[in-house]
Amino acid sequence: MSDIDDKIRAGLDADDRAFLASLDDQRGLFRQIGDSLGGPLGGWAKMVFAMTFALSVVMFYSVWQLLTATEPRDLALWGTATVVLVMSIGFLKDWLFSRMNMFSVLREVKRLQVQVAMLAAERD
Repeated sequence: MSDIDDKIRAGLDADDRAFLASLDDQRGLFRQIGDSLGGPLGGWAKMVFAMTFALSVVMFYSVWQLLTATEPRDLALWGTATVVLVMSIGFLKDWLFSRMNMFSVLREVKRLQVQVAMLAAERD
């Protein structure tokens, strides 16, 4: 630990320590997903989550059709559909995971903001 971390911890009262301890808890995947479904873009996140689920169902159907197809045209059609669906699902998941990552970064920034505010209040 650095010197500044020790000074920050020394300047905290019990409530501040409890707040910072709650921020230090490791949040699991499902908790992070739940957090990303709220907030100003929560409606969009819910829509993307539903679209990802729906496209996954269609993709599994497409894979089934690909595996049972006998004609070369059908193989090309269902193979192309499967690739497009997998890519679409990947893009949607990337958006969701980027949103989760943004919340993690904002959480850390808020934690640092609280620590700096407490240090400033201690100096006053």
